[in-house]
Amino acid sequence: MCIRFAALGLLLTVLPVLAQNAPPGKPHYRADASWPQELPNKWIMGQVGGMAIDAQDHIWVLQRPKSAAADLLAAQTPPHGDCCVTTPALLEFDTKGALIKSWTASDFKGPWPASEHALWIDKSGNIWISGNGGSDHQVVKYSPDGQLRMQIGHSGDMPRNNQDTSVLGRVADIFVDDAAHEVYFADGYLNTRVVVYDSENGSFKRGWGAYGAPLDQLSNADDQAPPDQAAKAFNNVHCARMSKDGLIYVCDRHNNRIQVFTREGKFQKEFPVHPATLNAGSATTIIFSNDAKQNTMLVADFTNNVIEVLRRSDGDEVGVIGHSGRNAGQFHGVHQLVQDSHGNLYTGEAADGRRIQKLMPVNN
Repeated sequence: MCIRFAALGLLLTVLPVLAQNAPPGKPHYRADASWPQELPNKWIMGQVGGMAIDAQDHIWVLQRPKSAAADLLAAQTPPHGDCCVTTPALLEFDTKGALIKSWTASDFKGPWPASEHALWIDKSGNIWISGNGGSDHQVVKYSPDGQLRMQIGHSGDMPRNNQDTSVLGRVADIFVDDAAHEVYFADGYLNTRVVVYDSENGSFKRGWGAYGAPLDQLSNADDQAPPDQAAKAFNNVHCARMSKDGLIYVCDRHNNRIQVFTREGKFQKEFPVHPATLNAGSATTIIFSNDAKQNTMLVADFTNNVIEVLRRSDGDEVGVIGHSGRNAGQFHGVHQLVQDSHGNLYTGEAADGRRIQKLMPVNN
């Protein structure tokens, strides 16, 4: 069973979705080709590192200005073309696609990552940011007006160290549990662990590796483990998200799987996600359905350029959204996925995709 977008081009404002044998009650989605509205000032989107939704259903996008360098013809001296110029790294949109506010790195009174990646907006409007560049061994928490409120770790060049909790290893994802005053990091691009800190004072609380292994048992070797050992460790911990029933779902991207834990890091189960996928891996990020029990989860698959709809109880695939391509409703390097309170999906593409899209649910 699958749900796939019809590639009808950008001539229509809203593109219909073809549903093949979709089960009753399962939502279909349509791509809104009018979203977002055109960026001002000759700006152009770079790779989307992170996305977030706040309490007002505003969509936040953390993009990589440096990744759009080849398109910045108007920024050359003298200009080499009419468009484009550097876009601010952080953008805030409403659900209609209007740009509400933007920030450059210099607008924040503190450190900035070498390569923008994870983004989270907590219930107080604080802005959490990480990076996956070579020197990005920290996560920063900024106030809504850009004042530095906390820094966990510090920048610099250093090797993998899964035991040292005073620094981080290129964090790929941030999740704040506001009720518990805890923040989870998928740590990530260099280290092979999930770590949890106090979201108010930054003190370390706990952490674990694949299958719940304690930090002191995790390897610090920089080379890849042999094939018979590789699956025992995380390989690019790319997301850590909590369901309503308090389980932590971890994207083990290059191992093409999702592992599930209790909040304390006790391993519960795992689901394969297109296990034959090579190169950049499959499981990139997760969101949960809006129903009370969160019966399904949606998984952005970077390499296969689809969003898999999986049953949360057993990981079985019950639908697929989109396919590889560059038209509206298709994906090229789908990297981020968020959902507003009305069930609209918003995707962000890295690699050469470098765009954001809105997908609207349509009832059967």
